[in-house]
Amino acid sequence: MKEFDVVIVANGLFPTHESPLAILHNAPFVVACDGAVRHVPDADVVIGDGDSVPVAFHDRLVQIDEQVDNDLTKATRYCLKRGFRHIAYVGCTGLREDHTLGNISLLMRYFREFQVEGVMFTDNGFFTPVKGNHVFCSFPRQQVSVFNAGCTTLTSKGLRWQCYPMQELWQGTLNEALGDTFSIEANGCYLVYQTYLPK
Repeated sequence: MKEFDVVIVANGLFPTHESPLAILHNAPFVVACDGAVRHVPDADVVIGDGDSVPVAFHDRLVQIDEQVDNDLTKATRYCLKRGFRHIAYVGCTGLREDHTLGNISLLMRYFREFQVEGVMFTDNGFFTPVKGNHVFCSFPRQQVSVFNAGCTTLTSKGLRWQCYPMQELWQGTLNEALGDTFSIEANGCYLVYQTYLPK
C-alpha cells in the first residue's frame, strides 16, 4: 500500500480492521472531521462547524460554518491548501447508509475535480478512483467491484468476469481477481473496490 500525506477521519464507524488502523497509526498528519476527534484525540486538526467537538479540542478546531459542503469535503479542501494530495480516508462508512453512499461518491469527485489521489478504507476493503489504463496489485480470489463513472470503453484482464462500460452501479459488482495483478483499460474514470481477504 502506498504512503499517504495525511489521513482524514470522518465521523462514521471507526475502523477495527488492522489495515486502516495501521495506516492511521503511521500517518504523518491526521485531520478529524468534527466529532470524529473522539476516536483520534491526538489529531493534528479538527475540521467542521464545531457542533460535535468537545470543548477540550477547540484549540485545534478550524471552524468552517458554510453548509454547502460536508465536513469531509471541508477537510479535503483544508488538506489541499496545505499541499496534501495523497489522502487516506477512514471512518467514512458504516453508520447511515445515505452518508456512506454520499462519502463514497465524493471520493470520485475529489479525484476528478481536485486531483486528489485518495483511497477510502473500510473494515472490509478499500475504494480507489482511477482514470484510464491501470494495473492493480491483487491476490487470487480477492473480491473486486468496478464502478463505471463515465467510460464508454472499459475492459479488463485478470478478473473472473470481463468488465465492460456498465451503465448501472450493480453491474460491476461481485467480480474476483485470478492472480497477483489485474488490469483495466478505459477511456475515462471508474472506481475500484478491493477486499482485504479472499472469498
